[in-house]
Amino acid sequence: MKHRLFKKVLVANRGEIAVRVMRACHELAISTVAVYSDADRDAIHTRYAGESIHIGGAAPTESYLDLDRVMKAAKDSGAEAIHPGYGFLSERKAFPEACAAAGIAFIGPPASAMDKLGDKLGARELARQHGVPVTPGTEAIGDAKAALEAARTIGLPVIIKPSGGGGGIGMKVVEREEDLRPALESAANAARSAFGDATVYLEKYVRNPRHVEIQVIADQHGHVVHLGERECSIQRRHQKILEESPSPAVTPEIRRRMGAAAVAACRAAGYQNAGTVEFIFSEGEFYFLEVNARLQVEHPVTELVTGMDLVKEQIKVAAGQTLGFEQEDVSWSGHAIEMRINAENPARNFMPNPKKILRWVAPAGPGVRVDSGYGPGSEVPASYDSLVAKLIVHGADRAEAIARAQRALREYVLVGPATTIPYHRAILASPDFKAGKLTTNFIAEHPELLDEMRKFEGEVSPMDYSSVDPRRIAAATAAVAAVIRQ
Repeated sequence: MKHRLFKKVLVANRGEIAVRVMRACHELAISTVAVYSDADRDAIHTRYAGESIHIGGAAPTESYLDLDRVMKAAKDSGAEAIHPGYGFLSERKAFPEACAAAGIAFIGPPASAMDKLGDKLGARELARQHGVPVTPGTEAIGDAKAALEAARTIGLPVIIKPSGGGGGIGMKVVEREEDLRPALESAANAARSAFGDATVYLEKYVRNPRHVEIQVIADQHGHVVHLGERECSIQRRHQKILEESPSPAVTPEIRRRMGAAAVAACRAAGYQNAGTVEFIFSEGEFYFLEVNARLQVEHPVTELVTGMDLVKEQIKVAAGQTLGFEQEDVSWSGHAIEMRINAENPARNFMPNPKKILRWVAPAGPGVRVDSGYGPGSEVPASYDSLVAKLIVHGADRAEAIARAQRALREYVLVGPATTIPYHRAILASPDFKAGKLTTNFIAEHPELLDEMRKFEGEVSPMDYSSVDPRRIAAATAAVAAVIRQ
């Protein structure tokens, strides 16, 4: 029996991901509901949706992180399902539990899977039990003496990680024994502050690793399929800023093995819907990191190389439909790159720079896609993540994708806040990037990118007409009109 799709979906998020989800809903003839805070009263996602509901103040805890307010909005609007997007409440098991209690479908994994995967220590053990490679590490570490003994057994360097949370918060690399105690205290304090849980553990630190992840989709009937890998090694503060698919370092055989490991981990957790299994990859070997129980920021690169719409698949799976394809049906074509256009100043250690957008012209043309929840006149709020847009390109191969990305970045007009646009141009021009020589230390090891970036900062986009004498535009318009009248 084919399950019907939902009539109305509430999107419990903001910005580009809210607009992205609503676009998929509209193509499926599903009505949409937006929620918004004081800071987002005039935001694009509130106007794009069929209806919008105010849920509180600008602070996330007063709006997007307030589960009760989100659930009330869903009930009041008559939504049959909720899409959490990413961030905010998306990976909190209380969210699908609240949806189940209210008789509303959650477009994401069940609470039981989140419970098994939300704790990194538990997820590591689950992966290990099901044959997925993990780096040498420990259980929870409570004191410096135990940490020192473990570090000597594992071998320095080690990395200290919080068991809960993500985004690189609280992670500390330790190269020397004398640095272990202060790093342990710092990591535990950061974890307690950010996640309310001071539990930390140690792992062997793999030098010069790549960060490679596998996209997985699973239905409610036991079918689990992977959609290949994404290279996510270009990071600042352990957070990605540029992603691509496929990885320049992954062979078809490694993709097969890594994909099988990702599917095994998800099956072990009883996973459903879209998710991502993250791995450290070095010298042909890969090690399990964690599972992100949600849609990823970088999902568009997978969509472009597979031809699949992941958000539509999420909605269909949540409605009870069976995946319409098997593993052998998945194929990959060309190469895709995503650049996160953040309102940040790379020259000041990527400090957020929230300001009003004064001018905005998004690039276009063959193989170019822009996902955003902003436009000319939009205010970039200080209350939320600095992501303004995602620029995604697709080419026949990696060389064409890089050339297309360079062209699209040159076209982009975004005036107001400082952004990562010129920094991305510097990355793409780097010989090491072009050669695919990537590690998670790429930015730290290439300080010259800041100097290269400055070469692009003063360059005027050919799409920016703000500096053109209006008399020239009027004269050109008159000339065209005269030709038309002839």
